[in-house]
Amino acid sequence: MTNTNDAKIIEIPKVHDTRGNLSVIENEVIPFEMKRVYYLYDVPSGSKRGGHSHKEQQEFLVALSGSFDVVLHDGQSEKKVTLNKPNQGLLIPSGLWRELENFSSGSVCLVIASDVFVEADYIRDYKEFLLSKN
Repeated sequence: MTNTNDAKIIEIPKVHDTRGNLSVIENEVIPFEMKRVYYLYDVPSGSKRGGHSHKEQQEFLVALSGSFDVVLHDGQSEKKVTLNKPNQGLLIPSGLWRELENFSSGSVCLVIASDVFVEADYIRDYKEFLLSKN
């Protein structure tokens, strides 16, 4: 059974250069094959994103700009992770409820997913999520 400790920060390789830094995310960095990439931006102050769990899909979140908090639930415990460095990402395995909040002005959240969009993979009701944990 997945718990909040299974989510972890992964360092993204960074190439230092006087002209600016470069980071690369390849399949060696994350433990799944990338099948979808999307990003969240212009999130209004006080808004939340996420509010769901995945049955199978894994995700890797990166704060490309600014910062935001990721609140994870496993049905028993909660873990809050602040993302604010473009060379670090949060690996979220399947089976964890996630909510994104506290977006700073100008923040951009990159999401790399292990699968294409499949609505049946989502659990969007928290009570249903809790029932799936029993």
